[in-house]
Amino acid sequence: MILNTAAQNEQLSGIREFTYLVRATPGAVGFTIGEPDLDTPDPIKEAAKAALDANDTHYPPGNGYPATLEAISAYEARAHGLHYGPDEIILTDGATEALFVSFATILNPGDEVIIPTPAFGLYESIVRLQRGVPVALPTEKNAYQIDPAALRAAITPRTKAVILTSPNNPTGCIYTKETLDAVHEVLREAQVFVLCDDVYRELVYSGEYHSFSEYQDMRDRIIVIQSFSKPYAMTGWRLGYLMADAPLRERLQVFHQYCVTSAPAFLQAGCVKALETDVAPVRALFKRRRDYMYGRLTEMGWPCQEPEGAFYIFVDISQWSMDSRAFARRMLAEAGVGVIPGVFFGTEGYIRLSYCYSDAELKEGLDRMERFIKTL
Repeated sequence: MILNTAAQNEQLSGIREFTYLVRATPGAVGFTIGEPDLDTPDPIKEAAKAALDANDTHYPPGNGYPATLEAISAYEARAHGLHYGPDEIILTDGATEALFVSFATILNPGDEVIIPTPAFGLYESIVRLQRGVPVALPTEKNAYQIDPAALRAAITPRTKAVILTSPNNPTGCIYTKETLDAVHEVLREAQVFVLCDDVYRELVYSGEYHSFSEYQDMRDRIIVIQSFSKPYAMTGWRLGYLMADAPLRERLQVFHQYCVTSAPAFLQAGCVKALETDVAPVRALFKRRRDYMYGRLTEMGWPCQEPEGAFYIFVDISQWSMDSRAFARRMLAEAGVGVIPGVFFGTEGYIRLSYCYSDAELKEGLDRMERFIKTL
């Protein structure tokens, strides 16, 4: 039997591949997965338990309960100055579903999506699965900021969308206001959609933060993607949301409801409680870990840029003349440290380290890495 060629040709996640490889290696320390090593706060869990005990186990409205959507709308206005009404929000099964629904709605076969790299590999895969064409826009030679001239040159008559991720996975980079202004100048005339993947915006450690979603003169072409996973340690809950101008959201809901019907009913009480939770302690924890890992790597002489958000560091390994897969495999085999090869983020010659780990694990892993590079 002949399968859908998009599914036939797409590979499984390289991030998952290396994560499982590390887990299967006895005694290994893994800096692979981007998942907080924290438990979901008790008040969030209690809210979901109470909803379950109240038998909130039936079909909810497809886009989310009105109370859930109202809570998201109020939170975004209060916390981020974004004004999307409840009728412009869809509660999704994680940011992944929000991305899938967004690309499924806007792309026709052959449409191009510009992806500034390094980038989360999921984007490229989803675009291809929707018969689109991913177009890489390298940023590593520009301190991970987007060069407006390069962006303008990448736009063709087939360009349908650009995805912007800030803070970035895998670099922790945040787009500056100057970068965003320049990007806005290019895109407002290009008549393309902009997907703002802002799932790490609550984990910003320094400086002033801006999202492209602030450019509301392009509101009819902007889709904002958010997740409960990272700031609230709710990765296993698989909950997120998207926000878009009402006419666009009306089309997005079609794919959403035929794809998953709805987000689980009783979990939505946890979402509402999460939006009332102060994430400052979590932010302070990851900032301290960022400082430690970045300081240690700098002392070792490893070239890397200090992350301004999220919980990743992207490290240059080009001095050792190995591709990132070979380097990662060798470091796992010889030092017992697992990392993610940069090639999985569209940028060879780098590795990604996550600092979603305990102080003891960070120290042990970095000690091993320091000894390992002395053998190269």
